[in-house]
Amino acid sequence: MLTSRLSSKGQLTVPKKIREIIRVSPGDVVAYEVAEGKVSLKRIEPFDAAFHAALSKTMDEWMTPEDEQAFRDL
Repeated sequence: MLTSRLSSKGQLTVPKKIREIIRVSPGDVVAYEVAEGKVSLKRIEPFDAAFHAALSKTMDEWMTPEDEQAFRDL
């Protein structure tokens, strides 16, 4: 078991072994999930705005009024 000490500012240092396992580096974003008194930490993949913009241009076929009506109740 690896441990860290909480600073007076509420900060923790993630041990190097854990950083390597979840592949985090300075500047990366991490998410915390709390369940049953336990906290999980995971790396969040960065949002690639250019990729999503390019992808959204290919989705026009699903944006017709007919599609909106067909899927409204889902």
